[in-house]
Amino acid sequence: MLTQRLLLSDRGGMIVLGLVLLAMVLVPICNLLVPESSAFHVSTFMVTLLGKFLCYALLALAVDLIWGYCGILSLGHGAFFALGGYAMGMYLMRQIGPRGQYGDPILPDFMVFLNWKELPWYWQGFDMFWFAMLMVIVIPGILAFIFGWLAFRSRVTGVYFSIITQALTYALMLAFFRNEMGFGGNNGLTDFKDILGFPIAANGTRISLFLASGFMLILAYLACRYIVTSRMGKIVISIRDAESRTRFCGYKVESYKLWLFVFSAVLAGIAGALYVPQVGIINPGEFSPLNSIELVVWVATGGRGTLFGAIVGAFSVNYGKTIFTSYSPETWLFALGALFVIVTLVLPKGLVGLFNRSKKLPPANTTSNDKPSTESSTKETV
Repeated sequence: MLTQRLLLSDRGGMIVLGLVLLAMVLVPICNLLVPESSAFHVSTFMVTLLGKFLCYALLALAVDLIWGYCGILSLGHGAFFALGGYAMGMYLMRQIGPRGQYGDPILPDFMVFLNWKELPWYWQGFDMFWFAMLMVIVIPGILAFIFGWLAFRSRVTGVYFSIITQALTYALMLAFFRNEMGFGGNNGLTDFKDILGFPIAANGTRISLFLASGFMLILAYLACRYIVTSRMGKIVISIRDAESRTRFCGYKVESYKLWLFVFSAVLAGIAGALYVPQVGIINPGEFSPLNSIELVVWVATGGRGTLFGAIVGAFSVNYGKTIFTSYSPETWLFALGALFVIVTLVLPKGLVGLFNRSKKLPPANTTSNDKPSTESSTKETV
């Protein structure tokens, strides 16, 4: 029954997850066992690139959960992604020890350079992996809870919510740029050596991080499918389509929105934590509002309100970005803008709308406060 609910009724999701699983099997084999002279060899660079795409897909999945199914358009999810990345980066910096340029066994190099005399209290505990992983979940979760509780309690919705989430991530970006914050300033955290005792640049470590990213993406997808196909999911969809009517039916709309927002933020934080050891750096640029806007483009391009469409969009747009920035980096932003306009006008349901004909769930509206087409559809949903 659960398998039918999560996968068998989700044809597109089964195909996408099948491709992810196939990549998790073939990529390590082609990297470790196939000789470099072979056309089927997958380089370590490509392994890292695919691992980064998997992290982006997990982040897009988090955005689609709240935007596609609850109508909450967040332009600040890049902040949760970056906070999870900084938590992982702090752990990796503590693992360097005396191998840094200044040879200090406790203080990271940038603190020695800035004449810090002791490790700040908020860096304590990050030398332990379990504590760092706990912070990857707790820090984005707490921020999302406080921010969401204040916003949803005040019934901030629609474009106003989008604006204040964008303001949140911009404020954090400005704060993390300051050297006094103790997070490396504009240079951020980098020069990582190892993770869990394994050299971070080794092929085996790269493969392990790639597999961990794929496994987490699959697990998160199943968790999101469980939510949206549950009774809670039906209520969330009714909030998206007719929030006032759902509230009048007796449901605590703010509680549902807050819970989903926090869960989505935690997924974004986990994506950031997996991203950092693969790219080797985390800096305040990850808080940039432009990054959060790009997330929305990924989801819209793939197909909002489908979950698997977010994964398709993340891979498609970022692969295109890799190609465009290699040959013509100055035109990439124009291409991204053109893509968003074309998808909005020609493919309102995204790329997966060309293939996905399923009517299991109501179609996602273009705004969070649109009215449903008929009153009966809302009653059935609630």
